[in-house]
Amino acid sequence: MPKSSGRKGGGKSQSAGGERGLKVRVRTARHRKPSSTRWLQRQLNDPFVAAAKREGFRSRAAYKLIEIDDKYRLMKPGDVVVDLGAAPGGWSQIAAMRVKADEGRGSVVAIDVTPIDPIPGVSFLNADFMDAGAPDALIAALGGRRADLVLSDMAAPATGHRQTDHLRIMALCEAALDFAVSVLAPGGAFLCKVLQGGTAHELLGEMKRRFATVRHVKPKASRADSSELYVLATGFRGKTDAEEGAPGAPI
Repeated sequence: MPKSSGRKGGGKSQSAGGERGLKVRVRTARHRKPSSTRWLQRQLNDPFVAAAKREGFRSRAAYKLIEIDDKYRLMKPGDVVVDLGAAPGGWSQIAAMRVKADEGRGSVVAIDVTPIDPIPGVSFLNADFMDAGAPDALIAALGGRRADLVLSDMAAPATGHRQTDHLRIMALCEAALDFAVSVLAPGGAFLCKVLQGGTAHELLGEMKRRFATVRHVKPKASRADSSELYVLATGFRGKTDAEEGAPGAPI
């Protein structure tokens, strides 16, 4: 089990940056591309990767959510959280701890096309969020409850073409936002991965209309050389009367 310092109110959060070890160098194997060797060397020397293994977290991404939640206080015991693109489970793991879903108080509903090992307090749907029936399946799993927080760490496979990759991840973010609007309770929050260059103008405008505050954040656990960025929208204004009566909306 992960250490309790990942919980809110449990003292200072874990810090992966304070430990320095000997740098591991990886020789290029005969059947390995140089880019794969560079990736492997980066993984082996990443303090967040090492800390995640040491402290029992599913991935280094856990530290991104820990840092964001420590600063913006998105989760509290008893909250309901939805995690889109959950595999391998790092964010669901932290969410379950912080809302105390692992103690039967809060609840976490997660989805990913890649299976994950069970996490106490997490209801997992093994499906592609972009499939037509996935949002309704998530709503059914919520059992009529509104969510307090919708997380999306979804990312499309990179093509290497910046504009194409940007459009793909914006499409995922737009779909995640549409879902968040359908399930969030008033005052709820939405956290979604985007790429540097920010959120598309139209999408950002929709977030500002729906939420009291919208900001871009880049936690320390996001690699400095990565174009990864997150958009955080807090203070959901609630749905209109027409949206409240839409088919499939939670009661």
